[in-house]
Amino acid sequence: MVKHIVMWRLHDAVDGVTRRESAVMIKKSLENLQGRIPGLLHIEAGIDFSDSDQSADIVLYSELESRQALEDYQLHPLHQAVVPLVKRYARERTLVDFEV
Repeated sequence: MVKHIVMWRLHDAVDGVTRRESAVMIKKSLENLQGRIPGLLHIEAGIDFSDSDQSADIVLYSELESRQALEDYQLHPLHQAVVPLVKRYARERTLVDFEV
């Protein structure tokens, strides 16, 4: 199994959409992928409440069947449809992929 974890720091506001509003949109869009992409076993997103200098604004935690499933997930049209939304509001991205 592969765990895919991504954290983003978001812009304070983009076209009148606040950081909090964009985090909620991203969370919903990512979690909407559950059960819709082969090989994606689990996906959840969380919005940070600590608001510290060290924290990210939103985190994605997902579990996939294999490295191939991760590659397929990243190329899947439903995932690709979410990418522009995230890129629009994110100013920084950090990720970790590992096998267990």
